[in-house]
This record gives sequence, structure tokens and C-alpha cells, in this order.
Amino acid sequence: MPDSPGPNLRLLAPVAVGVFAVALLIVLITSGALSGGASNESAGSASSSAERQGERSEGRRGRRERSTGSGSYKIQAGDTLGSIAGDKEVSVERIQELNPQLDPQALSAGQRIRLRE
Repeated sequence: MPDSPGPNLRLLAPVAVGVFAVALLIVLITSGALSGGASNESAGSASSSAERQGERSEGRRGRRERSTGSGSYKIQAGDTLGSIAGDKEVSVERIQELNPQLDPQALSAGQRIRLRE
């Protein structure tokens, strides 16, 4: 009869799996993966990043609002015809009618476009 492994070897595999599971839980908990997807520090930085983004877009809206007096608009980085039309309450078609040379796919920051006659 072949030698069968002793009782000590039969317990080794389940113990190893248990130790691995505990180690994995410790890593997940300390990294914040089980506590809402982010640790408190990274959640704080994410919210402050979102606040800064909101401030930048509010500032851009402020510049847009100030530039409407003359019926023209100075394009800002990240603008699209759709976003300008929505902010200025002018249709995209009307902007294209007033600016026939304008390529909607190649808007450049600093470029001036007409919004009204």
C-alpha cells in the first residue's frame, strides 16, 4: 500500500487558502476598494477636483455672457457649436448661416464668430 500523505499535509491547502483570503481582504480594505471605491483621501481630492472643474466652467460661462453685447462670441477651449448654441440660445443652424466659413469640426480658441446680425 502506497504511503498516503499525513494529516499535516491534508490541512496545508485549506490553511493556505484561508491565509490568502485574509491577506486579500486586508489589501482590499486598506486600499479602499470595499469602502465605496475610494479611500477618504482620494475621495476628498476627487471632490475638490470636481469643484475646480465646476469653477472653470462657471468662469467660462461668465466670459461667454460678457461677450454677447456685440452679437459675437470668442470661442473658448472645449467649446462646440452645440454648447455655444445652448448657452447663447441661438440655433446651431443660425450660427452656421451667420458664419459660412466656419468649420464646426475645427473650432479654435480665440476665434470670433457671429451670433446675431
